[in-house]
Amino acid sequence: MSKIVVDVDPAEVGMDAKRLERVSSHFQRYVDDGRLPGFSVLVSRGNKVVFADARGMADIASNHPMELDTIVRIYSMTKPITSVAAMILFERGLFELTDPVYKFIPSFKDVKVFQRGSSQSPALVPAQEPMRIWHLLTHTAGLTYGFHYAHPVDQMYRSAGFEWGAPEGFDLAQCCDAWAGLPLLFEPGSEWNYSVATDVLGRVVEVVAGKSLEEFFQEEILVPLGMSDTGFFVNSGDRDRVASLYTKSPYDGALLRIGSMAEVPTETPRYLSGGGGLLSTLYDYHRFTQMLLNRGELDGFRVLGSRSVDYMTMNHLPGDQDLETFGRPIFAESSYKGVGFGLGFAVVRDVAASKTFASMGEYSWGGAASTAFWVDPKEELTVVFLTQLIPSSTYPIRTQLAQLVYQSLVD
Repeated sequence: MSKIVVDVDPAEVGMDAKRLERVSSHFQRYVDDGRLPGFSVLVSRGNKVVFADARGMADIASNHPMELDTIVRIYSMTKPITSVAAMILFERGLFELTDPVYKFIPSFKDVKVFQRGSSQSPALVPAQEPMRIWHLLTHTAGLTYGFHYAHPVDQMYRSAGFEWGAPEGFDLAQCCDAWAGLPLLFEPGSEWNYSVATDVLGRVVEVVAGKSLEEFFQEEILVPLGMSDTGFFVNSGDRDRVASLYTKSPYDGALLRIGSMAEVPTETPRYLSGGGGLLSTLYDYHRFTQMLLNRGELDGFRVLGSRSVDYMTMNHLPGDQDLETFGRPIFAESSYKGVGFGLGFAVVRDVAASKTFASMGEYSWGGAASTAFWVDPKEELTVVFLTQLIPSSTYPIRTQLAQLVYQSLVD
């Protein structure tokens, strides 16, 4: 039975119930015409669940429905959790944001920067600026992802076995050493590029805390927040609660179930990816967003100090620039215009420039399988949307979700 309870009439918190139903009816069309297998969504305001619904299928072949407690791969929605973990240690004075990464991972001591050439014959120069902790938190470290297909270094990542995951048998420490041996796209701090930076940050957490990322998550975040269905693996008894992963056929647009990439571990994996390794549920991630909305506290347990959350969710890009001007032109689920980046979150800086409904200071992120969340402190609003369609840039789900949620506000 789902733990989610809609506990307030939308009218009591300035929302229109009939308008909220548009969220479901709109994305039901995505299910009906085969664009999505299924989805679940939760909207809260003022720490009250206002709306929750699940539609479609978790697995099409077996006719297994999407439920409010279905477990999904949240991929990069792992990143904010890892960022919070790092800031817990920062609050304890165990490192500085300006500390060089090599202080904790020595292989990052003498990194090289790609200057020109190809993936087979690159011209490299020594980095002038050390990679620092704040570079990892803001994706300005010069690292990349193999799946970008935008730069010769992306190809070098793929050639080394890093496209969607890690080479067989690698643990997080080995991955970090491998990435340190590959060139950076640019001098740390000079540009923004979405990357394995949060995985490296996860390794920093392990080194500083003296325990695995899994243990730290459990002790400091997941157990205190009651996120009992979130982890790097699922118990064998919960395997049938996990949604299947799909992609769009390049031939006819039909949904294709993905096999090997979608395997779900039933025990702790060797590679603990702080950038994309967690599975979770609608309820659990809602708990995480409520902690953030409350500036670090939930149900009497404080994960972070209030000023820490404020600091994480301000724009940290130099000169208050947005991702459009400071970032690399890679695929995106929504416009980078008017959106900056904090310590683990995208942050809205200019609502008009973003060309969709939002609030100044709203912060968010999403996952590769089209999952998304945002927290809007101004409106005391949080939204979590889960599905399992990869890549997340297939349809404009996130912008449409914002339109549909914000139009339901009537106060």
